Amino acid sequence: MDTIGLYRTTVGKKVVMAVTGAGLLLYVVVHMLGNLTVFSGADAIDGYGRLLREIGAVWPTRVALLACVALHFVAAYQLTAKARKARGRYEHRRRVQGSYAARTMRWGGVIIALFVVYHLLDLTVGWLNPHGVPGEIHANVVADFQHWYVVLAYAVAVLALGFHIRHGVWSATQTLGVTTSRVIGLGVAVVVCAGFLSVPFAVFTGLVS
Repeated sequence: MDTIGLYRTTVGKKVVMAVTGAGLLLYVVVHMLGNLTVFSGADAIDGYGRLLREIGAVWPTRVALLACVALHFVAAYQLTAKARKARGRYEHRRRVQGSYAARTMRWGGVIIALFVVYHLLDLTVGWLNPHGVPGEIHANVVADFQHWYVVLAYAVAVLALGFHIRHGVWSATQTLGVTTSRVIGLGVAVVVCAGFLSVPFAVFTGLVS
């Protein structure tokens, strides 16, 4: 099979977006489940982080994520450029109405990308964290989400992720030939958003301390 030739087609680019999107969604779900261990106490979430380092899962995961993000972004950019070129002189014609999530996928991606950079500097590197001690995940999380502006920034990013997932799940399954309802994408997005947002709000309200 001519892999390069396939990628040059619109279908090939959509397949790349679907496959890399599925990989990123898998990571998001696993990451969310890991975050929820904060409700079991400091030993649980700190031990979870320590386990990931001991089994050598951290850097391979980071490399795989970086590759997925790069391929996902490049394919999305090229599809957008190709669509604009195809419209040509009809650029200013009335746009076809789509779902809110579909129309905001691009800006949602930008918000998510900016938040990932902040998130890495905050809870991974520790430079922006009020506590910032490597390995003390529970203490770092609690120190972070005691501040309303951090909770707000986190909530905006998670909601942007939710819209991205809602449209992305449906679009990816259509590309891969699986007929699904938009309700499934909405359901996945709601579960992911609820899981991620439960942690900052639990800390902010004193449920986790």
